[in-house]
Amino acid sequence: MLCLFRETVTRVNCRDYSPEQIAAWLGPVTDDVRANWQASLLKHQTYLAWQGNTVVGFADMAATGYLDRLYVSADHQGEGIATKLVTTLMQAVPVAVYTTDASITARPFFEAQGFQVTKQNVVVRNEIPLINFTMKK
Repeated sequence: MLCLFRETVTRVNCRDYSPEQIAAWLGPVTDDVRANWQASLLKHQTYLAWQGNTVVGFADMAATGYLDRLYVSADHQGEGIATKLVTTLMQAVPVAVYTTDASITARPFFEAQGFQVTKQNVVVRNEIPLINFTMKK
């Protein structure tokens, strides 16, 4: 999943973020990063989308309804995978309000799913500012 995340950000989010922003977003791949991802994914409801033996997407949600990650392979954009992942998570985690922090790239997808922007954020990673949006449904 970490590889799919990195590949998706590099190939898809590059439409809306500079190479410097992409590098800051991705950060290094270390044993600590892998361990943090593993711990986070295990705490959340996590689903993977498969095509044959290949993971083509994944998403995870906290019990509070916070959608933490949603990534679909660059080669499988527009196939309904993200919609299916989000729908499945919402069925598995029934709460009154769902929230996420969406990238510039993901914002139109979430708006199409009925989410609304509540706040624009500037996240600073390695002294590089990245814009995202807090959204709720």
